[in-house]
Amino acid sequence: MTPAQFVNSLMTTKFDSVFNPYSDRCGVYDLDDAPNLRAAALLKVLKAAVRVEIDAVWIGRDLGYRGGRRTGLALTDDVHLCSHASRWNLRVERATKGPDVAERTAAVIWTILSQVSSPIFLWNVFPFHPHEANDPFTNRAHTRSEQAAGEEFLAELIGMLGPRRLVAIGNDAARTAERFAERIEVIHVRHPSYGGQSDFIHQIRSLYDLKADAKQLAPHR
Repeated sequence: MTPAQFVNSLMTTKFDSVFNPYSDRCGVYDLDDAPNLRAAALLKVLKAAVRVEIDAVWIGRDLGYRGGRRTGLALTDDVHLCSHASRWNLRVERATKGPDVAERTAAVIWTILSQVSSPIFLWNVFPFHPHEANDPFTNRAHTRSEQAAGEEFLAELIGMLGPRRLVAIGNDAARTAERFAERIEVIHVRHPSYGGQSDFIHQIRSLYDLKADAKQLAPHR
């Protein structure tokens, strides 16, 4: 599967109570052409990623309403959109209007990722934003059927990028990543939310042999 085919497949996927950032438009925060902008951003990153040797795919659980729902890029909020693009020597257009919105998980991820020079691709078990019925600005865990769909996308992504390993961020991501353990090395790290920030930072520092940095260890607020 090519990057364009992959993104097209994402664009045509539909679930109830799920926001697809590559085909759905938020009437409150999105620009008129937001879905196309997000799809274009992801396609640019994918095209750049297939041209290099990927050290790892870092996998979270789902897109959040303050992060990937707005940017179309996993584990990335408005604040870090340009940082994400610049890692691949790209420029992408923001798809939302108003002030930049920050997401706690994205902030921690990018605090440590800024210290990692290896090519890292960010992804989620379920690459869309699942929310409570009739309340789009909430986050919920994906269902079994949604997870099954996400695993198919992850399998395609692994085949396309050929990463050396998967870094599963949190237990939900680890359960999915372990399904691929016979094909690829899987490393489980703690999710930075709910008191796991310091553990996550220490584990990534150890994995990539990074020096300690007081700023990285300071709690994010």
